Amino acid sequence: MGNFFLYFSCIIIFFILSSCKNRNLNYIIYYNKVNNIDSIYRFQNDTLTVIRQYKKLFKKYPPKNQDRIQEYETYIRLANQQHKNFGGKKSLYKLIPLIAPNWKFKNKDVSFIQLYQNYGIGRQEMEKEISQWEKGLNKKMIDSFTVAFKRDQGSRKDSNYENLFKNDKKNAEMLKWMFENEGFPSLQKIGLWNGDFFMPVGSLLLHMANYEEYHQYFKTKILEYVKSGECPPRDYAAMIDRYNLYVLKKDPLYYIYVGQSSIKDSTAINRNRKSIGLPSMKHGNAIIKDYNKTEK
Repeated sequence: MGNFFLYFSCIIIFFILSSCKNRNLNYIIYYNKVNNIDSIYRFQNDTLTVIRQYKKLFKKYPPKNQDRIQEYETYIRLANQQHKNFGGKKSLYKLIPLIAPNWKFKNKDVSFIQLYQNYGIGRQEMEKEISQWEKGLNKKMIDSFTVAFKRDQGSRKDSNYENLFKNDKKNAEMLKWMFENEGFPSLQKIGLWNGDFFMPVGSLLLHMANYEEYHQYFKTKILEYVKSGECPPRDYAAMIDRYNLYVLKKDPLYYIYVGQSSIKDSTAINRNRKSIGLPSMKHGNAIIKDYNKTEK
């Protein structure tokens, strides 16, 4: 009996330590490692190195599956093609919540569905997993964010700037409340759709860049969510770039939101981009170009 309690206590301590370790992970480091691996895949076509390095990375960091790069799906597909062990069904099930926000489009990807069927996971089982994921979303956050997003979009169809500013400030206060009480409205908390209503977080954050009084709070707070892996670096960068352009009348730092500005110092820009986990300008352009090819 004493050995059992000792064994059980060790398991509890292990999970507590693992949980603390995951909370302290800095996802800017993760994004930069993904960018390095993706550049090997995209520019050098060294598939085996890519598989090996992704496998090592995903042992330390719970994977993301970023828009356009799709690093975890890429890892699984490449490993499957090369007959390398990627974790089989366990990893395929881990991928489902990561693609769930875009399921209404992903379920039309024949090769993706076939990959799962090859491992004995049918479309019905995938739909079941998606349904479970949806049940786990934060309904309170979804409702609040939907109201804010509709208010944001409606204001921009109206030529009344007084209403626009008033509604933007309502949304800024709502976001501040949400950050302090519920956390960041990430894809894994609110998804990307409320029924047929499309509500990307980045669009709302972008419009917060217009207001000096909220800038320092959002600049600091949202960077914390970039580090925790909840806010994509691109959304943060677009907000900061827009603030620099329209409020400070300066060049953008990251060249995600560029307006009419021209590139003056690509080395400095790439350094800024790396500081928050974005790929270099050359690499980013290649990602966009390749993504556009696959979407045609």
